[in-house]
Amino acid sequence: MFKERASAGRDLANSLEKFRDQNVLVIGIPRGGVIVAAEVADALNAPLDLIITRKIGAPGNEELAIGAVAGVGQVMLNSKLVEALNVSKDYIEERVEKAVAEIKRRRRLYLGELPSTNVGNKTVLVIDDGLATGYTALAAIEMLRTMKPQKIVLAVPVAPSETVARLTPEVDELVCLSMPREFFAVGQFYDEFHQVTDEEVIDRIKARAA
Repeated sequence: MFKERASAGRDLANSLEKFRDQNVLVIGIPRGGVIVAAEVADALNAPLDLIITRKIGAPGNEELAIGAVAGVGQVMLNSKLVEALNVSKDYIEERVEKAVAEIKRRRRLYLGELPSTNVGNKTVLVIDDGLATGYTALAAIEMLRTMKPQKIVLAVPVAPSETVARLTPEVDELVCLSMPREFFAVGQFYDEFHQVTDEEVIDRIKARAA
């Protein structure tokens, strides 16, 4: 169990200490991942940026992710689930369009006029507060790969072992502090797991940019 996101971030930073004094960029996945990532960035004295992802929910069940979108249209789909649920191409295209519009809105909200950090030739630490299916993280990774970083490291406090096994080949390194056998949701492994607000994300980004 982790006390809350900030303390989980400090625990995660201890496992990432080897990246101190390297050409590192810490990238948080909003909203909860930014709280964890800010602690890692503070501990490593590294710049903090974010990459915004949006889940694509199944028809009639928004909580069931059939995929995710990152940036301005990097789409990752669970093809087996899409086929099993007979999800139409029109449905997916509509959800992707809405997701991209929301991603653009949130980036303006969170970063304002702050430019995106150049990831080229950097070691990029992609941080979230935990993984469930991992599709949002995978969409973020695929988008980052097009920007040609030197190395992509995915780091999270908690995730199911099958998700870790599936995502490990997709990155240069994967760091996960806890892989519980019985996994239902990320929040079950935190004593306190409130809904992070937009204001909290903005405050953390501004604090590191100052």
